[in-house]
Amino acid sequence: MRVDGHTRICGIFGYPVGHTLSPAMHNAAFTALGLNFVYVPFLVTAEHLPAAVAAIRALGLAGVNVTIPHKEAVLPYLDELSREAGMIGAVNTIVNREGRLVGHNTDGRGFLKALTEQAGFDPAGKCALILGAGGAARSVAVELILAGVSRIFLANRSPERAETIAGLLLKIVSADIMVVPWSEKKEKLLAEAVACADLIVQTTPVGMHPAVEESVLFPFILLRPDQVVCDLIYNPPETKFLKSARLAGAKTVNGMGMMIYQGALAFTLWTGHPAPIAVMHKALQKVAWPDSRNP
Repeated sequence: MRVDGHTRICGIFGYPVGHTLSPAMHNAAFTALGLNFVYVPFLVTAEHLPAAVAAIRALGLAGVNVTIPHKEAVLPYLDELSREAGMIGAVNTIVNREGRLVGHNTDGRGFLKALTEQAGFDPAGKCALILGAGGAARSVAVELILAGVSRIFLANRSPERAETIAGLLLKIVSADIMVVPWSEKKEKLLAEAVACADLIVQTTPVGMHPAVEESVLFPFILLRPDQVVCDLIYNPPETKFLKSARLAGAKTVNGMGMMIYQGALAFTLWTGHPAPIAVMHKALQKVAWPDSRNP
């Protein structure tokens, strides 16, 4: 990798940001294609977010990724939003178009691409159950709706958060969206959603490294072989949740594919070049799963 007077800079805004694996993935891709780009992490606190966004213009950055806790807070400082970003109400990628900052959200499309490539799953006409009610859940729900899913169940320990997401979605799309309680006391209602679901997506951080022994409450005994179960976590490669689903007979997909494909979409937005998926995958595996030969 060379750095000179023509180097274009990309990066990621977040707080914290020390855990990010994106620099390894993107810098490997830039090197593979011989592009004079470099990707670096930027530790940005909430109070400094407006100045950080202004710096994209001032410093001529090609663009940045945006992660927790800024995905929603960054919206007022942008000039334009893509369709998905507007529908989701959150941005994970900013592109600098000659001083005009355009916000995108590649999370949902990255998820859908991974789902298609890894599980051969087509959401059209299917029923989905989404566990959690954060930004990731919203991204997944919007993309599934755009892909033609027939019904979505939203389950969250705080039903009010799920109701909020359902309300936001129903303002912008016509869809069959239902909120179900997610608790031991009302496990029967969740069981009914599991029975309907062709796809189940775990969007919370429960079970992420280093808390690998944790898992969300779920009636694994009800799973079937024809169901696809996803966990958006990619470290560890198989969460306790995914292992339980696999042992119950379901087809399972971890979050590595989503991470790669959302990054690949951002890469193309910044550079105008198709992303080298295999290179990005290898680089991400190397830093995410250093002790795993066949993740």
